[in-house]
Amino acid sequence: MSYEEILKAVFPLLEGRDLAACMSVCKQWQEIAKDDYFWKCLCAKRWPSICKQPSPPTLSYLKLFKTFYKRQKSRPLLPPRLSFNDLDFYIDIWSEEKLVYSEVVTGLVFRKGAWTPPAGVSDVLKFHLASPEYKMTLPIHPRFNIPVGETVSVSVLVARKDSEKVACVINKSVFEYVDRSAYRAMAFDYLEFSPAHPFVSGIRAWISLLFMDHGSEEVIDVFGIELDFCDAANSEEQVLWLFDMLDWK
Repeated sequence: MSYEEILKAVFPLLEGRDLAACMSVCKQWQEIAKDDYFWKCLCAKRWPSICKQPSPPTLSYLKLFKTFYKRQKSRPLLPPRLSFNDLDFYIDIWSEEKLVYSEVVTGLVFRKGAWTPPAGVSDVLKFHLASPEYKMTLPIHPRFNIPVGETVSVSVLVARKDSEKVACVINKSVFEYVDRSAYRAMAFDYLEFSPAHPFVSGIRAWISLLFMDHGSEEVIDVFGIELDFCDAANSEEQVLWLFDMLDWK
């Protein structure tokens, strides 16, 4: 058996990575290993239906295997087209129908907070605020108290200074989840995206009231606000891309 025949007998037994390594040994090995029959055998193991056609759906089985045999690495996110300097947030909170908080907050203030929570905040909440997950936070001045059991709702609009347009983040959602152990009351709404992004949907904006004990189980003492998008956006750049894709009017 000739040297070339031995290689042709061995190459079909190799895995794709090993066969690719053989192509870099020398020019003779490369010419033999490029035979599309070997790569068809590898493709048949990974995608059996591919080989039911007389020819590959791409230029060659070699190209098909090299392109898809391993998961593609996630592409780096392009820089966002807007910044927090371009944004203003309009936040309104009602207890029953009484307005208890109403402020216009610049994006630079509402971005990932660097403020220090007041004395008396629970260790659980301190740990949450210090965690690496990206969240927008805002201290409330003056603080306000809310009786437990009252219906509390919130609206958040965001305006772009660069285009003078407004989008809705939270539309009069009710704080239905009050976690006394985590010292947070939570509400959410689904983001409305521009028709230019028809396949982006189902992403929720979560807003939390951060509170501490008031000395009574019947009242919560609210000292801050948190806005996040859970796993949909976990960095400043990702959050800005979400805002950029909103249905601006």
